[in-house]
Amino acid sequence: MMHMIQHLFIEQSLVAAFAVIGVVMWISLVISKRLTAGRVHGSAIAIVAGLVLAYIGGVVSGGQKGLADIPVFAGIGLLGGAMLRDFAIVATAFEVDVVEAKKAGLLGVFALAIGTVLPFIIGVTAALAFGYRDAVSITTIGAGAITYIVGPVTGAALGANSTVMALSIATGVLKAVLIMVTTPMLARFVGLDNPRSAMAFGGLMGTVSGVAGGLAATDPKLVPYGALTATFHTGIGCLVGPSILFLAVRSVTG
Repeated sequence: MMHMIQHLFIEQSLVAAFAVIGVVMWISLVISKRLTAGRVHGSAIAIVAGLVLAYIGGVVSGGQKGLADIPVFAGIGLLGGAMLRDFAIVATAFEVDVVEAKKAGLLGVFALAIGTVLPFIIGVTAALAFGYRDAVSITTIGAGAITYIVGPVTGAALGANSTVMALSIATGVLKAVLIMVTTPMLARFVGLDNPRSAMAFGGLMGTVSGVAGGLAATDPKLVPYGALTATFHTGIGCLVGPSILFLAVRSVTG
């Protein structure tokens, strides 16, 4: 029986990956409801569980892709890859009401600008605290604070080493989890209850996964609006990270 199940998981790896993710999400939602009374959204718990499973998979397999290095879980590498990720992000835009989106106007643009520069400065401060002094490493880690996608994209463009790129990803993931967990708790105090504020929030926070998860726990109807500006945020970060921001850092560090 076990051999048959193992064979099925290997032959139908993508289907098996959907099943594994479904079980993780189901358990996470139960934990969210029973242990936190919904205060911590199931998506946040699922992300933390995914990180733990990825670590365990890396230790067991000795590879570089977490659970995906174990043959029976190889489909997770495709399911969590860039293609399906980007498809999911783009799909959220189809739920946006254009009339409501236009109301963000200059507020959305301003939020995008602040949401790009401020996290970068925080990331640069963290890089300096870790002892990094070269412009490439500082910029890469700073870009990771924008989003965990901008960090490795910037690092690859600038030729950063794997350790620095890993730190940039870790910085972005930490930010995403914190935003996802704290958004439902703070939504009422910051007026996060309409599409306009959701778009401003997405522009300021930047991380699509963190914003989407946080808004899903607050009001699912706001998810497309926050994800829309957050997606632009990632694109802008990928453009200015290895160019304008790097030149600014290099002008200071020499």
